[in-house]
Amino acid sequence: MMELKGKKVLVVGLGKSGLAAALFLRRRGAQVTVSDVRSAEALARDIPALLEEGIMVETGGHGLLTFRRQDLIVVSPGVPLDTPELVQVRNFGLPVIGELELAARFLKGRLMAITGSNGKTTTTSLLGEIMEAAGLPTLVGGNIGVPVVALIDESTENSWSVLEVSSFQLETTDQFHPNIAVILNITPDHLDRHGTFENYALAKERIFAAQTTADSLVLNADNVRASAAAARSAAPVYWFSLERRVPQGAWVEDGFVVFRAAKGTAEERVISLNNIPLKGEHNVENVLAAVCAARLAGAPAESIRMAVEKFKAVEHRLEYVATLNGVEFYNDSKATNVDATAKAIAAFPAGIHLILGGKDKNSDYTQLSQLLRERVRAVYTIGSAAAKIESHLRGVVPLHSCETLQKAVQAAASAAHPGEVVLLAPACSSFDQFESYEHRGRVFKEIVNEGRGWKVWQNA
Repeated sequence: MMELKGKKVLVVGLGKSGLAAALFLRRRGAQVTVSDVRSAEALARDIPALLEEGIMVETGGHGLLTFRRQDLIVVSPGVPLDTPELVQVRNFGLPVIGELELAARFLKGRLMAITGSNGKTTTTSLLGEIMEAAGLPTLVGGNIGVPVVALIDESTENSWSVLEVSSFQLETTDQFHPNIAVILNITPDHLDRHGTFENYALAKERIFAAQTTADSLVLNADNVRASAAAARSAAPVYWFSLERRVPQGAWVEDGFVVFRAAKGTAEERVISLNNIPLKGEHNVENVLAAVCAARLAGAPAESIRMAVEKFKAVEHRLEYVATLNGVEFYNDSKATNVDATAKAIAAFPAGIHLILGGKDKNSDYTQLSQLLRERVRAVYTIGSAAAKIESHLRGVVPLHSCETLQKAVQAAASAAHPGEVVLLAPACSSFDQFESYEHRGRVFKEIVNEGRGWKVWQNA
């Protein structure tokens, strides 16, 4: 456990995890400074709490001297590592870590970490409920909304910390060491931050960099890039697959999720596919991964079955909102990349009115073309990525440029017929028009639930 008392520590970026990290460091005796490029006005809500704790606050930009006068720098996930001041201090040999790495050095008990391009939050939430159903002391946090440092005081030698971890968090890890690591899938995402798909994939692989033969790595046998990680793992690999039997892990057979702890050992039927309440094949994959990780952690099959059957879809993830005049509305605002949107489209057989757009992440929207032809009636574009999306998809399906979410929902609801679906699955981040994907999803639900729906829009 690292010593913090009297150390000069700079926290870069005052998001939710940056605030939590700064307060944690101060309470452990460190001399803490926070630096953020946003203005004092933009940070007005959080600054008083920091000043009250004796934490210095630098706003409106990063001062290089501020960075150099530190013993340790803790970077929030939203701050790119190629920020010039960070590049300089790393060249000077100053230690730079993230909030995840900081927290992991103080967490007690065992760690289970889940990453992937899609499905992280659903799988992490499901695992938390499975572990609790099994009577195992469980804490859930990370990229799912609760900063990992906020779990430290609650953790015990007997507890499991179940953590959703992103590529942004993993790229600043060093000693982070989960007992069970899960990579759900690796498909192109965040290329605006990582530069190349390979850089992004290697950041994901840091989840198992510190693992040993005493640990476990759970991988998707059906995802080419995720399965390739097995060759670099010191830990034994357990597989999950929708398509085939695996030597050890979880797969689908005769309509059931089946688990086997090791090659040659008995197979156990865990749950019928008919009893999985979540929509879409991708959610069956999430259940397979959760079954694998939970059994490795010691959760009995019966506890897993009970937890899965009771599990409700996580908000903003293929979330049913309402039916208006026979048209169903679904909120998948968390579909912030092309692969996630493809999975959302694949969850419905046809008749989809799809809302796409937001802030582009250097994505290739042409990858959606075949699915759009098969299942989508029309696409309604919003946000700063609209022109690029339209250029990629012109001639594939009818396109309607709507600019705002309000206009897109209005147009889609007016065009949809009973039995069809209006789906928000934007394939983009939300930061051009919204504070977060959660904010975007809430606005979508408000628009649908305001009751200005069908008849008013049709007559507008």
